[in-house]
Amino acid sequence: MDGPTGVVFPATGDGRRSTTALGRAVVADALRAVDPVGARAAEHETDWRHGYVGHFRRLVEAGLLSREAALTVARDGLAALHARMRYVPADGAEVALDEACALPDGEPPLETATVTGAGPVERELSVPYRGQRLRGDDLRRRLDAWVDAGVIEPSCAEAVRAVQAEPDWLDLRDLRLVVLGAGAEMGPLPSVLRWGGDVVAVDLPRPEIWRRLLRVAHRHGGRLHLPVPPGTDEAALAAGAGADLLHRLPQAVRWLDGLDGRLVLGNYVYADGATNVRVATAVDALTVHLGRRRPDTALAFLATPTDVYAVPAEAVAHAERGYAARGLARRSLRLLSGGRLLHRNYPPGADPGINDSLVPQQGPNYALAKRLQRWRAAVARDAGSTVSFTVAPPTRTRSVLRNRALAAAYAGAHRFGIEVFEPATSNTLMAALLVHDLRTGGGPVQDHPWRDEAYAAAHGGLWRVPYAPRSALGLAVLLGLGGARA
Repeated sequence: MDGPTGVVFPATGDGRRSTTALGRAVVADALRAVDPVGARAAEHETDWRHGYVGHFRRLVEAGLLSREAALTVARDGLAALHARMRYVPADGAEVALDEACALPDGEPPLETATVTGAGPVERELSVPYRGQRLRGDDLRRRLDAWVDAGVIEPSCAEAVRAVQAEPDWLDLRDLRLVVLGAGAEMGPLPSVLRWGGDVVAVDLPRPEIWRRLLRVAHRHGGRLHLPVPPGTDEAALAAGAGADLLHRLPQAVRWLDGLDGRLVLGNYVYADGATNVRVATAVDALTVHLGRRRPDTALAFLATPTDVYAVPAEAVAHAERGYAARGLARRSLRLLSGGRLLHRNYPPGADPGINDSLVPQQGPNYALAKRLQRWRAAVARDAGSTVSFTVAPPTRTRSVLRNRALAAAYAGAHRFGIEVFEPATSNTLMAALLVHDLRTGGGPVQDHPWRDEAYAAAHGGLWRVPYAPRSALGLAVLLGLGGARA
């Protein structure tokens, strides 16, 4: 078959599958009921590639009108995406996305191979950090230092301390944690296996991914369950394992639906460019399908810190104190730039504040894929599901370091009070927060989705620095490239 298969963008009138047309339409539909002016502005945006930033901010602002307004934005955004995206089987006709999971699949059904690790099982929370493994009082002191520096929210430290105080929470053998995107650097797979849990790994059929995951599984004390073709023997696991959510969605859905036990569906998938929207949409279709068939399924998401969030008044006040105390050099630089550089993060006294940390270079496809996850978390939580949604810190992952500008910005970010984490620190910290949420029914009940998103956020300082992040981005890039001292 010519053309793309699997989950695809809808065709426009001229037969093209336009990511821009989809992004504009979905954002406009999400805004229409609560902000019709914003919806029209999105529809008529002529430079979506660069102009998307303001429209994604408007999605958050419109949701602040009320809890119901936020949920309306989320529901309408999800409905718009599902109504437009399509699925093209390798040997069949294009269908609506929501029909894809029930399609027959021409391949034999996947089977489950299980690998039981031979390593020890840990029952004490420890976090790797700058060459050490922090536990006990050392970890508590590091949490306090992060809070004082504005690197994490106080509720994040409280949640991690709660896990420290209840080491039995780390025993997740009563759940099946499905890690979609099992090879992701930010995923919880290594930690959960270290704690002796059951991990169901889903990733592409690429032997290099599975060789690495199998090494991790053998090193720790948990059990790793992986999808394999029928008859795969133990020696051929790495060569045969894998499930393609993008192109063979029905096959993956049927395998997951056949697993025993209560599932936790953890979304850690990522792809470059427009493929990120396609695979994020595939995961959402899978989430909806499994949720209908298995309503006790819990959901887990890691949110990017480079997005737009409403933040508590305490974060605004922290940023304001830093802005008032800035030195002469930075005051002068703001004046010399005509106010374009280093302007304040929030209007004084904002409650909540709007933290706009979108990085235009990441593009509208990345923003839409991540916003889709936020919408699903809000809607699922409102429907009574257990949801773990945590803002993760800026992290030196391979995908970030491939982007020269982002890598340089991360290298210079500490000059502005932002801490960029190593992957091992981030994924262990995020795994601990996942445990907290699973053991507390999704964390405390909040009165608005923005507060759910802000709870236990580990934003690396972006919410509490004195300057609006984009107004410091260019300087951070220059400092990172040149190794200069501010």
